[in-house]
Amino acid sequence: MLSVDQIKKLFRGYVGIGEPLAKLTTFKIGGIADFYFEPADAGDLAVLINLLSERDFPSVIIGDGSNFLVNDHGYRGAVINLFAGGKRGLSKIESNGELVTAGAGAKVSQFVDFCIEESLHGVEMFAGVHGTLGGAIISNERAFGGTISDHLVEVEVIRRGELLTLPKEAVIFGYQYSSLRDDIVVSAAFKLPAGDKTEMKRIRRELLLRRKELQPDETLDAGWIFKNPVMNSAARLIENCGLKGLRIGNAQISEKYPNFVVNLGRASSDDVLKIIRRAEEEVQAKFGVIMELEVKLLGFAEGIDGQVVELVSKEA
Repeated sequence: MLSVDQIKKLFRGYVGIGEPLAKLTTFKIGGIADFYFEPADAGDLAVLINLLSERDFPSVIIGDGSNFLVNDHGYRGAVINLFAGGKRGLSKIESNGELVTAGAGAKVSQFVDFCIEESLHGVEMFAGVHGTLGGAIISNERAFGGTISDHLVEVEVIRRGELLTLPKEAVIFGYQYSSLRDDIVVSAAFKLPAGDKTEMKRIRRELLLRRKELQPDETLDAGWIFKNPVMNSAARLIENCGLKGLRIGNAQISEKYPNFVVNLGRASSDDVLKIIRRAEEEVQAKFGVIMELEVKLLGFAEGIDGQVVELVSKEA
């Protein structure tokens, strides 16, 4: 069992009980979490992770909630928010010359804006990318010819309860992959060359306009639903199955970019899951391609096509 009194003796950040999760995700879907935490800093996060691990208490880390689908019945576990509205230490971004250090909870878009304002070049291609820096590093985010690991120097992680600083050479990066998937990214340091601020602002503006043309604008969504298969496009496969605009309940495959599912206002988690299943089944039947989820499912006992989701709800 886990009690609030036990937690507050060791944990310095914010603690919430029965926290609504819909408001924390860009989908605006989902029930409540038993426990909700906003760590004060990296040390506070490490204490919390060890506390939960010792009690075998299920937990999940979220950033800005941009790639989660939460069950309407909620999550029987602990949700740890590193972004926390940008209020705490795990969202800070600082620079010292060409070296930029950012917390895992910082939004990718904020990281890009900060580097441009500091006249540091090399990350402007990530303008408009959803999510936080920690998630981007774990998945080795790609955009317009660059990857988030290109200028990485080192990354701070929690591994088996211990805070470690790993040089880039100690991490394996690949296509939409890093060897950090079993770790918790806390912060990262990047070395970026000096650049022309005016030119970088121009590039950012062009890329934001390009994204606006290609992707749903001002909608309730979770970004990409599926990862792109190697040498292929998830959006193209879905569109070629005739699924663009498919609506189930109050969820719909975007008519603008079919690798997005849009909450039309009152979509349930079941509405979205049914659309995901339909897309998976039809793409596999027509093209023989097994789609891999980019969006994370939270609070579900079992994932799509019977694949067990890592974040399984269970009683404390």
